[in-house]
Amino acid sequence: MNTSAREDREAMEYDVVIVGGGPSGLSAAIRLKQLAAENNKEISVCVLEKGGEIGAHILSGAVIDPTALNELIPDWKNKGAPIYTPVTDDQFFVLTETGARRIPNWTMPKLMNNHGNYIVSLGRVSKWLGEQAEAAGVEIYPGFAAAEVLFNAQGAVTGVATGDVGIAKDGTHKGEFQPGMELHAKYTLFAEGVRGSLSQELMKKFNLRDGIDPQKYGIGIKELWQVEPSKHKPGLVTHSQGWPLDSKTGGGSFLYHLTNENNDPLVAVGFVIHLNYENPWLSPYDEFQRFKTHPHMKPLFEGGKRLAYGARAINEGGLQSVPKLSFPGGALIGCSAGFVNLPRIKGTHNAMKTGMLAAEAAFDALNAERQHDELHAYNDGWKKSWVYDDLYKVRNVKPGLKYGMTLGTIHGGIHMWMNDLGLGKLVGWTLRHGKADNETLSPADQMPKINYPKPDGVITFDKLSSVFLSNTNHEENQPSHLRLRDVTIPVKHNLARYAGPEGRYCPAGVYEYIDDESLGGINGDGAPSGAKKLQINAQNCVHCKTCDIKDPLQNIHWVTPEGGGGPVYSVM
Repeated sequence: MNTSAREDREAMEYDVVIVGGGPSGLSAAIRLKQLAAENNKEISVCVLEKGGEIGAHILSGAVIDPTALNELIPDWKNKGAPIYTPVTDDQFFVLTETGARRIPNWTMPKLMNNHGNYIVSLGRVSKWLGEQAEAAGVEIYPGFAAAEVLFNAQGAVTGVATGDVGIAKDGTHKGEFQPGMELHAKYTLFAEGVRGSLSQELMKKFNLRDGIDPQKYGIGIKELWQVEPSKHKPGLVTHSQGWPLDSKTGGGSFLYHLTNENNDPLVAVGFVIHLNYENPWLSPYDEFQRFKTHPHMKPLFEGGKRLAYGARAINEGGLQSVPKLSFPGGALIGCSAGFVNLPRIKGTHNAMKTGMLAAEAAFDALNAERQHDELHAYNDGWKKSWVYDDLYKVRNVKPGLKYGMTLGTIHGGIHMWMNDLGLGKLVGWTLRHGKADNETLSPADQMPKINYPKPDGVITFDKLSSVFLSNTNHEENQPSHLRLRDVTIPVKHNLARYAGPEGRYCPAGVYEYIDDESLGGINGDGAPSGAKKLQINAQNCVHCKTCDIKDPLQNIHWVTPEGGGGPVYSVM
């Protein structure tokens, strides 16, 4: 019996329900069906995806390591995977305000070598994986957001329920109201991606983070450009550190020259800023725009056309931040748990492999006629896989950045070189992460203001024009999916202490402080007319989750909006 069940909701029964149609969730679904076919078993598998289509909410650089894909679908080339551009050249730069110094490739650890990898649109790869899953018999439901975890009387997870649709902002039912659907499963795998709302609840309920370092995050902001053919170098991968960031702020850029089936001269450009930054005046979006004006970078974009825009949080904690993965009735896979290799800027291979490992554990359990128990084989088994080795080798890179970007990078490079040379056992220690990212801001009056240049509309752009390119859309008359646990905190704490950082850390113009013309002010405490209040433009949200991560008192709670809402990264 489901203790969360509602009589007004219909229910569907499956062996395995997977929440999230990204690389990890789809890899799990495909692997389950492969094992079922190999063993002449019938296993029902369902994938729920909150985006309007598979791939709609997938955003990554992306240079992918094909190791997991080779294991899952060895003949992916013959099956038409949209993977067209092998990496041909790696370049690394350190930028000053006007200069660029290239780091010789021979000094870089072998782990940083991208040869053998591919530059892709991860959204399109996910769409292709969805097609492979459907061909194998997986039921996929895009546009349905899992909004609630279901439990039985013993406290085990027994599935999920999708959100009700047709609820107005005031909470009343509109004419098109439809209750959500319950999907019951013997095992439920959560592949929601970074900072998944249900995954966060499960970690808390089952104490999955006990004894684990806090997860660390970055925000990745990306644009896709079509550049002049003469400037295009298919397979070129470029990364940089330094300007426009100061030495205490972690982050850097990527530029990936790729092609598509039409051989268009495309460049994916992006900037990642670690969300443990200190200065509340910093705006990750504006730092990215400023980066494109660097004398070494700007010529690439001159004469080109910006095609798309997006932003997404990135797990950066690595090995120290991976929680316990299994619990009664289910497991966390992919970026729901956090398997990104930060120095390599890669996580897709690890996300796919953990999905495959969870699928294998779930299949064995089903084959033994078990259900709703804990998949210990997955939680223990991943530590014996190459995923663990991948993260172990770089475990001290991220926490080493506390020494500053220059010393931290040198420290991380030495650490990786020792692993490459087979001397990893000499580094027997593991550095710990410090504060959670929401705890790192300093008061605004103690930090220097940053004056960002006005966008020129040619190389640099404002947030609203960028959100337009993300194809973001939400049903306007629905309850906000960006909820304040305490409506007084934004003005009393965030505005007073940090000068209202919400409008700067959000890359989509969701948050802005405006004059409150009501008689009592936002807090109803007799404040004079004209007091400030926080306005939330939820319709602009690109689902990056940065607000849920960086809000100082964790007052902003990101929940799933109606299914099908949000960005559509069809070419990203």
